[in-house]
Amino acid sequence: METAVDKLEAVVSLFLFPGGCAIIRPPRDGGIRYRGLTQEQIRSVQVLPLDYEIEYICRGSRVIVGPNVRKCLPNGTWTDLTQRSKCLLQCPRVWTSLENGRVSELALGPPVEGTVLQYSCLPGFILVGRNSTHCNKLGKWDSPKPVCHCERSPESSAAVRKKKLYIGALFPMSGGWPGGQACLPSAQMALDLVNKRTDILPEYELELIHYDSMCDPGEATKLLYDLLYTEPIKIVLMPGCSSVSTLVAEAARMWNLIVLSYGSSSPALSNRQRFPTFFRTHPSATLHNPTRVQLFQKWKWTKIATIQQTTEVFTSTLDDLEARTKEAEIEISVRQSFLTDPAPAVKNLKRQDARIIVGLFYETEARKVFCEVYKEKLYGKKYVWFLIGWYADNWFKIKDPSINCTVEQMTEAVEGHVTTEIVMLNPETVRGASNLTSQEFLNQLMSKLGGKNPEETGGFQEAPLAYDAVWALALALNKTVGPLKAKGRRLEDFNYNNRDITAEIYRALNTSSFEGVSGHVVFDAQGSRMAWTLIEQLQGGSYKKIGYFDSTKGNLSWYGNDRWIGPGPPADQTVVIEEFRFLSQKLFVSVSVFAGLGILLGIVCLTFNIYNSNVRYIQNSQPYLNNMTAVGCMMALAAVFPLGLDGHHVHRKQFPVVCQFRLWLLGLGFSLAYGSMFTKIWWVHTVFTKKDDKKEKRKVNKKENDWLKKNIKKGKEVWKMNEKEKQESFGICQRTPRLANSPLAPYVTESGDAVENVLCMITAPVTMILSSQQDASFAFASLAIVFSVYITLVVLFVPKMRRLITRGEWQSDTQETVKTQGSSTNNNDEEKSRQLERENQELQKIIQEKEERVSELRNQLNHSTPLLPPDGKISRNNCHTSRLQLLYK
Repeated sequence: METAVDKLEAVVSLFLFPGGCAIIRPPRDGGIRYRGLTQEQIRSVQVLPLDYEIEYICRGSRVIVGPNVRKCLPNGTWTDLTQRSKCLLQCPRVWTSLENGRVSELALGPPVEGTVLQYSCLPGFILVGRNSTHCNKLGKWDSPKPVCHCERSPESSAAVRKKKLYIGALFPMSGGWPGGQACLPSAQMALDLVNKRTDILPEYELELIHYDSMCDPGEATKLLYDLLYTEPIKIVLMPGCSSVSTLVAEAARMWNLIVLSYGSSSPALSNRQRFPTFFRTHPSATLHNPTRVQLFQKWKWTKIATIQQTTEVFTSTLDDLEARTKEAEIEISVRQSFLTDPAPAVKNLKRQDARIIVGLFYETEARKVFCEVYKEKLYGKKYVWFLIGWYADNWFKIKDPSINCTVEQMTEAVEGHVTTEIVMLNPETVRGASNLTSQEFLNQLMSKLGGKNPEETGGFQEAPLAYDAVWALALALNKTVGPLKAKGRRLEDFNYNNRDITAEIYRALNTSSFEGVSGHVVFDAQGSRMAWTLIEQLQGGSYKKIGYFDSTKGNLSWYGNDRWIGPGPPADQTVVIEEFRFLSQKLFVSVSVFAGLGILLGIVCLTFNIYNSNVRYIQNSQPYLNNMTAVGCMMALAAVFPLGLDGHHVHRKQFPVVCQFRLWLLGLGFSLAYGSMFTKIWWVHTVFTKKDDKKEKRKVNKKENDWLKKNIKKGKEVWKMNEKEKQESFGICQRTPRLANSPLAPYVTESGDAVENVLCMITAPVTMILSSQQDASFAFASLAIVFSVYITLVVLFVPKMRRLITRGEWQSDTQETVKTQGSSTNNNDEEKSRQLERENQELQKIIQEKEERVSELRNQLNHSTPLLPPDGKISRNNCHTSRLQLLYK
């Protein structure tokens, strides 16, 4: 209805803004979307141009009633100003349909505030409840939705007096999992049979009040509010998908309500502390994991990988799988997850060489994953994928605009994958509580669906679970009638504050055990269904049953018809074949011969050195150190033998002992051989340094005496001190090269440097490079040892042998006599040294006396009469004979 304000705005805009339209006010609880304008422009503009369009929007869950778009006309007005736009709350749409009846709306459009619905039933049905309802300002209908009951004959008038028990149900008819499309007809089939039975709840009639939750927790919250706060009282709640069941089960305990789900697989719902009144005929998703572990063990896989969609149900399932694989000593080497784009996760699986892969994701994400699998070539004879079996049989053939892979490519990528699926239809032909076999149930369900394609009907696989859920509830309620009657209570007395009736229903459900169309129905301590697992494999584009697994008994029923792209089940990782490579025995024998000859040479050199240890030439080269060098060389050569021992000679368990023995031999040999040579260098340095120190000491003492005498007389102290410092510095600098000029230096340093350079600078790095080539590594290391030892023995001992042989400097009789008297050449050298020191001291005394005499003569010359004549010439006749004698005395 047009208001005075709207008319006034139209008149003002017509006269004041002929070239455009004035900005108008938005509706209450709503706003206006100005296309192409920024916030600054909207705040500053007053007139909008011709043909400009504005759009009304509403806040929250309100919807627009009336025109939602207006256009600026040439006359300066907006279109449809006579129709007012409002933002109103919308009432639930479930009231706009009536089973077995008709609904007439008095107002067109969505059911918003002010909408009135009129109900009527089809012929043969009676309307139970009010025939009209009104949508109020709160977005709620003012009366419960009526129902149409079939007219009963007078003979069944007693049945009309049955008391009704209401079940509040949420069936997802759309959304992520539209399971209500098949589960709702199944539940209604079960209710019809239960209500006809005279042995089950004969005094009661079960009635289903259901809404479409769209598998959305937000929508389910509003519907749960309607169920709880509108008549009649519901005795049990039946949600569908896991996200909705989590919300309903957590809130139900506040109203003392039992929750029985038919389509929830989330492992989190098994938490009894969080969901104390929850039961489900759909097994938990963790029931797949014992089957997977059993298959891993059957095919001898100890290393697997996982990829999951980051939702709570898959995260909980994967945590349970990780715990079970750890107990079975199976490693999850790679664990990848994704939110919307699986490409990075699939690439990481390829990069980390994943072979056995468990995929946990919904059907829509499965198509994205396997499109990336095809691109990364993560399929074929080297890979096995484990998926969830609740997908439609043709899920990989459905065209999906979110992927860019063809049906042929998808079919190639998914070939050979294995699925684990909870058995939801009894494979045996038995009649359970409903007196129907599983095949009879399917036939009746297909008839109720009106010939719809099962593959295109959501929840078709879970339909037996919904059917058995109603039967489980009916049998449990029937079981509570007697105990409640004994306590003076009845089922119709149930209300949301009565815990006693809830406790009886809980005990009855907890002890349920019957044969249903989905198999044997029994609940565990967490309220989850125990069931069998079906194992299938995609072979040639279609699923083939390859086995069953009963997790309650741990029995695996295997058909043996599994088929692989390769010769059999692939390996779980790159197979590492351990192959021992042995050393060439010809090389080992050849090097051993050289090492043996070297040891023999070392024995000859050692014997020679010991036998001729009293020869002066041998004694001057420190025979004891030479003996240690010879022993060290022989030990180093002995290390060549364990260096070449391998699996041909010793067992693998003995390798550590052999390796340690080789290291000790080589280390001790090296230490003895080159430690003794370095000791000899230090000894030679000490000996020659001591002799130089003695000479320098004598020289310095003499210079100091001269310096004292000369400076006392001449007074040139500073000049003499500088000369002394220069002389000492020069003397010290000349001590170093004297070792190099000594006759022992070549034999001490040249052999040591040669071997040390070969072993340390060349052998170690090259051996590390050749470590992967056993023959080359052994040959280089062993020949380096042999070559170095040979050089050491030849350089150190052969010159001595040659000198003694060519010059004949063997032991003399005199030396033998001296040897028997307990003296040695070293003692003779010391005696001679002491004798020379005594002679040196005597000579120094004589020189000192002479210098004193010269000084006296000079003094006499200075104080005596001049010898020269006045003309300064000396003639031979003028010389005084006595004076000349004194001068040259």
